[in-house]
Amino acid sequence: MDNYTHISREDLEELKEAFNKIDIDKSGYVSDFELQELFREASLHLPGYKVREIIETFVTGDTNKDEKISFSEFVGIYQELKSKEFSETFKKVLTRKDGIYSFGGTSGVSCEGTQHSYSDEEKVAFARWINKALGKDPDCHHLLPVNPNDESLFASLRDGIVLCKLINLSQPDTIDERVINTKKLTTFTMRENIVLAMNSASAIGCTVVSIDAHDLMVGKPHLVLGLLWQIIKVGLFADIEITRNEGLISLLLEGEELDHLVSLSPEELLLRWVNYHLINAGTETISNFSADIKDSRAYFHLLDQISPQDEDEFHMGIKINMAGLSERDLERRAELMLQEAAKLDCRQFVSPRDVTSGNSKLNLAFVANLFNMHPGLQKTMINLEGEHIEVETREEKTFRNWMNSLGVSPRVNHLYR
Repeated sequence: MDNYTHISREDLEELKEAFNKIDIDKSGYVSDFELQELFREASLHLPGYKVREIIETFVTGDTNKDEKISFSEFVGIYQELKSKEFSETFKKVLTRKDGIYSFGGTSGVSCEGTQHSYSDEEKVAFARWINKALGKDPDCHHLLPVNPNDESLFASLRDGIVLCKLINLSQPDTIDERVINTKKLTTFTMRENIVLAMNSASAIGCTVVSIDAHDLMVGKPHLVLGLLWQIIKVGLFADIEITRNEGLISLLLEGEELDHLVSLSPEELLLRWVNYHLINAGTETISNFSADIKDSRAYFHLLDQISPQDEDEFHMGIKINMAGLSERDLERRAELMLQEAAKLDCRQFVSPRDVTSGNSKLNLAFVANLFNMHPGLQKTMINLEGEHIEVETREEKTFRNWMNSLGVSPRVNHLYR
């Protein structure tokens, strides 16, 4: 243990854990070309040129001449870096305040420190959604269920399988699943999966220009959650357009041109859909998915309107209990509302606190899922007087997704409009 006198036992255990993640075949060695990835696992985000210098120095002094690095040799390299105060420069610092995690470090393209944050609520919501959506997929059994209460979500994406499966869930047949590496995974095959997932995410309109494969393999929280939200949102919004759901024509306002309705974004259509049902319920409408939904009033009336009322051979009638509206404690009222949503198998994405705090992103996801499960729209009886809705061609969709993958603003929902 003399070689480790300047390294704490806790640091040594973390280094061993990082080493074992890269030493997939359990040989006790890693190759020199895996050293940069090993440094990253150990939260030493060194520039590429610095890693190359270390490798050259190591190879020159390698008495075994096997170009392989043992754990003790790695610890020696780490110890030297630590003595030069590299570890203090690159070490991650994690803090938490009011459900927001912040962590410092350095960018892969800059030597200046950066500060990022992520929402614990989003981590919990996405973990639970993945568990529900992929829980029965045999290729994901080694990763699921993800524990939403720790950092398991970030580690679960490391081999790329869950990401590929999520993309196909959002846009079926985007990836030929026969090309996903699922057996005898190595660092190389896992990276192949990640690259496949990133290219496919780009193809369905997700912005990945600021992410590389390594970011996902090491599970950088803010990048993982950002990409997950994009992929999930693509799937949630897929059917919220008139060419995919003719019932949306029912949302036409008096005197409004169909072309205007078609031009609305999925978010705008969702808001109009909610208000359509609130008007039918004879109650006040809303203008957003943040402040206006904090008291759960709109949600209670929406659930009551979209729940199946009549029993037939395919559906059971579901009665929404509106008694929760009389509950004065808003968080308790939100919990009662979510219990009613569970009757429709739609208790996803939000917790009572997400409702009462007006978390717009998660509430948007909650409403989109409600729409997909129970739109409550009848085939329109509106006379469109020969109006024709052009279905998006494959080429148009490809160009639209390509522009969105570059992060253009505003997002392109309709190519020509």
